[in-house]
Amino acid sequence: MTKTSTTNPRVLGAYEGFVKHLKNFLDEQQFNHEEYTNFVKWADRLGRSGEIPLFLDVFVETHVLESKYKDSPGTEPSLLGPYYEENSPVLEKSPFVMPQRDDEPGDKLVFTGNVSSTNGPLAHTKVEWWQDDADGLYSNYDSPAPDFNLRGQFVTDENGDFEVHSIVPIPYQIPTDGPTGEFTFAAGYHAYRPAHIHIKFEHEGHETLITQVFFEGDKWLETDVAGGVRESLLTKLEDKGDHKEASLNFVMRAE
Repeated sequence: MTKTSTTNPRVLGAYEGFVKHLKNFLDEQQFNHEEYTNFVKWADRLGRSGEIPLFLDVFVETHVLESKYKDSPGTEPSLLGPYYEENSPVLEKSPFVMPQRDDEPGDKLVFTGNVSSTNGPLAHTKVEWWQDDADGLYSNYDSPAPDFNLRGQFVTDENGDFEVHSIVPIPYQIPTDGPTGEFTFAAGYHAYRPAHIHIKFEHEGHETLITQVFFEGDKWLETDVAGGVRESLLTKLEDKGDHKEASLNFVMRAE
């Protein structure tokens, strides 16, 4: 049976736009054949290593988000990143305590926030939270911690408020032992991301918001290798003696 094709205008338009800009790029750069061959070999290594998602998360995703949301109302999105994991534990009781090991290393963190809509107040929003540990590692990936350590999901109250108890995340270095690291250093970049918390918000009738929270004073804010920092996502980390506190409010976009 002959397979017939049906044109997808979005796919065709994106491809034609890509080719148009690629031709301009090649005219500008004037690669010789050796340089092109080196690129093909590097891209092959990138694919074979399984690092395409990592490379795109670090060096491309932020430009996609800026192009789409730069002048949009509501909280600015930031990178989903390569360490998101579905089906994290459901936390039922506020304050929501992230799953942790006994004597989890790191400074204790109390984080408070509010979720609203561009249309006004918003109640009972689903929130997912994930972060690195005091060694800069993520559970389910490179950390020896149990799966879903420092990961959880919960629902805000009727006013959109929530409180999370966790630990303060630390800056960490993206993987550098493969093709992504090869490119990073060849381009003269460092490989560090500032300390951050990943948060994902979902509510019916609203666009899913995936963003991050950063802390004032972090040495890597200005040179985040992934370019994920947004000034509106910065908050102050206040020392309360036996723990630290931070707060930030979030606004979702109505569909």
